[in-house]
Amino acid sequence: MMVEKVFPMTVEGKQKLEQELEHLKTVKRKEVVERIKIARSFGDLSENSEYDSAKDEQAFVEGRITTIENMIRNAKIIEEDANSAGKVSLGKTVTFIELPDGEEETYTIVGSAEADPFEGKISNDSPIAKSLLGKLVGDRVTVQTPGGDMLVEITKID
Repeated sequence: MMVEKVFPMTVEGKQKLEQELEHLKTVKRKEVVERIKIARSFGDLSENSEYDSAKDEQAFVEGRITTIENMIRNAKIIEEDANSAGKVSLGKTVTFIELPDGEEETYTIVGSAEADPFEGKISNDSPIAKSLLGKLVGDRVTVQTPGGDMLVEITKID
């Protein structure tokens, strides 16, 4: 029997996935079906790029629905525990400065299902998060990145 992957996430992350799922099922699916219907009316399906494009989009939407349903079904909500107080852990926002230049960066560490680097949310599987997990304010940490090692000092944990 295959073991299902667990998706650690925040309550907000799960709600965001549920909203996306609802949108895909109630809005996007109908739009794609309508596109297929219109494309069919153009005639010969063997050379109909509109039809092929709509079918490709339908496959993408259905695949995304399946993926999100699986993530929600196997979600594990991140909760604060007494052992992680004051430490970098899943669901916390950590601010650090790069040494020696002092450039400040802030990230929220989340599960891979809700990671979005453009919104400052990094996966707990990322090199930065793996290096910071379990550390405290004031700790200096060497983070191994694809661009080389960088030394950081944690200045704040929320």
